[in-house]
Amino acid sequence: MASTFLVIGLGRFGTNLALRLMDSGNEVLVIDSDEEAVSRIAPHVTQSKVGDCMDEEVLRSLDPSSFDFCFVCISENFQSSLETTSLLKEMGAPMVVAKADRDLHARLLLKIGADEVVFPERDMAQRTAVRFSVNGALEYIELAPGYAIFELDVPDDWAGSTLLDLDIRKRWNVNVIGRKEDGAILPIDAVKFVFAADTHILVAGRPDDINRMVKGK
Repeated sequence: MASTFLVIGLGRFGTNLALRLMDSGNEVLVIDSDEEAVSRIAPHVTQSKVGDCMDEEVLRSLDPSSFDFCFVCISENFQSSLETTSLLKEMGAPMVVAKADRDLHARLLLKIGADEVVFPERDMAQRTAVRFSVNGALEYIELAPGYAIFELDVPDDWAGSTLLDLDIRKRWNVNVIGRKEDGAILPIDAVKFVFAADTHILVAGRPDDINRMVKGK
């Protein structure tokens, strides 16, 4: 069943968030005071409105309590972000997620009612740093601090070997959880599957262990 989202603020983060939510089959209403920004995204979302959410009546007209999630993506005016977040909770919004750029902003947003705070720029910087710290990483998903899944090209010296030959878990404390082929994730038979030079694998472990594995150390 699709979830319903209210996205307030159509900067880069708000716009991309709304589009990705739509791609995932959700219902999305966006609002911004910038008429041009709203007109650009209007054909791609469920509903769009031009309005200033600092105006309590404008915000109330959206019926925030009817949405599963409300995102406050206002970045250029932190006071506006604070007031909008507070008003959403007063109007019964069940889940308010606010964008922040600094820890101080996050603490204030949480104090006045935000259920969760996200740091898009910081999170992307951290994600990029971790991904590129592992040689040859194509994709990266953090499962917990210090533990992640990476998509990798197999190291050159793996070609012609099986998982049993390489003994990866014992040597590097890394688990090979599958391979990727034509967009599909497939299992690997430890005995029968022979790695080719162009095999893409999915591995789980600590980034430093995975990096040692890639480098053959």
